[in-house]
Amino acid sequence: MNNTPLIKTFNPFLLATLSIGITAFLCSPLSNTDSYHLVSFILLLVVSVLATILNLGPVLLASTLSALVWNFFFIPPHLTFHIDKTDDMLVFGMFFIIALVNGVLTTRVRRQEKLIREREERTNSLFQLTRQLSKAAGMEEVISIARAEIKSKFGVEAFFILQDGNNNLPLIKKLNDKIELKSDEYALTEWSFNNQQKSGAFTSISPQLQYTYFPLPGNRINPGVMVIQSNSAIPIHHQTFWDTFIAQISNALEREFLGELAQKARLLNESDRLYKTLFNSISHEFRIPVATIMGAADTLLSSPDPAPIQRALSDEIFTASLRLNRLIENLLNISRLESGHISIRRDWYEINDLINKVTLDLTEELKPFTLTISVPDEMPLVKIDYGLMEQVLYNLLYNASQHAPAASEIELGTKHSNGSLIIWVSDQGAGFPEESLPNVFNKFFRVEGNKAGGLGLGLSIVKGFVEAHNGTITAENCRAGGARFTIIIPSEISQINLQPETP
Repeated sequence: MNNTPLIKTFNPFLLATLSIGITAFLCSPLSNTDSYHLVSFILLLVVSVLATILNLGPVLLASTLSALVWNFFFIPPHLTFHIDKTDDMLVFGMFFIIALVNGVLTTRVRRQEKLIREREERTNSLFQLTRQLSKAAGMEEVISIARAEIKSKFGVEAFFILQDGNNNLPLIKKLNDKIELKSDEYALTEWSFNNQQKSGAFTSISPQLQYTYFPLPGNRINPGVMVIQSNSAIPIHHQTFWDTFIAQISNALEREFLGELAQKARLLNESDRLYKTLFNSISHEFRIPVATIMGAADTLLSSPDPAPIQRALSDEIFTASLRLNRLIENLLNISRLESGHISIRRDWYEINDLINKVTLDLTEELKPFTLTISVPDEMPLVKIDYGLMEQVLYNLLYNASQHAPAASEIELGTKHSNGSLIIWVSDQGAGFPEESLPNVFNKFFRVEGNKAGGLGLGLSIVKGFVEAHNGTITAENCRAGGARFTIIIPSEISQINLQPETP
């Protein structure tokens, strides 16, 4: 098959005949001269040109006609095939052989060139397909690229039916809004998937159906089946190219399947790890206050102790109940954060009221420490969610009380700068190992070797509540020792603070 427009307009054999005839007519003035040998070279040139655009059959016809025409019209005696001179007979024989050989070799070279060009185009097509599929992110993008490339290279519509992850094809009755699979067609789709053989139109399996079903083979899992809607079978000389094309697409789909399975496995492992961590932590942390409550209550019930001892036991029950309540609150808060059910109710508050409320709740925990509070006299009202920020300061101060040595100083400071509320809490404890700083706000994270209890949820909750205010929190080690947490929350100044003071 040739792409030359002239070949599509004329029959190749007719074109070869006309070319030789026109050439002989144009060279007719040389027939009665001693230059008739020149005509043979002209005819050879025409045969060579025809060999570059025609197939072997028309070229052989042109070679034979050129020899006969040169003999009949140009070699003396004219208008006869008889040759008088021996040298003319030799030249004629050589001309005939050279014309044939030249035509055959030129056609063969052209055919090889065409095969090489087609091979390069196919290699480039496979390279482009592989490159695009390697950049694809997700199953949908892989399918979109595959359909577009198949349409571009083979001119057929392709549809994909992928397995559900359990090596079963889902029940799909429609390939798109217009094409619906019948029950026998879907059954054949399952057969091709299970047996890994193509079926349908232009195959030996149910050739009466209108679609062709190609299984998508994989190394570890078979992604599914590709459905082709075509008016003809894939040509034999394109079969290898087609199979390689399908293999590339199948490998890309298998890669996405394996990636999804690996992601699910990671999530399951992480969930299992978190479950075990949470279960172990809860079992340990809940056991202490529950044991305290049970022991104190049992003592109260079984012995008539004096009033001071009963008071002390009641205080222990109350303290253990607070600890148990705090653990439950942390679990509820982390659940709210993960579910996205945190709603911010901002209003204007005095920061001193917030600090006083938190320090009052932590009176017992802060007794062994020197608490230094730094609030500027000109501190304006701030717009925050009081309940969430109360828990933020509570967790930070409680965390400091659990990790700082007794009789040391805990500092709580706040200021308003550049349209932001800034709060910091620092202690004089051991601080964090440098490698642990990036993880201090992670759920269930606890520094190895730390004797302080807890579920490792406090700082994670703090970070979530601060970010709910569109703020940030950072943790760092102080130069003199201890840890420092800094919170920055956007907060404009209220109109009350902007009003001028009356004299």
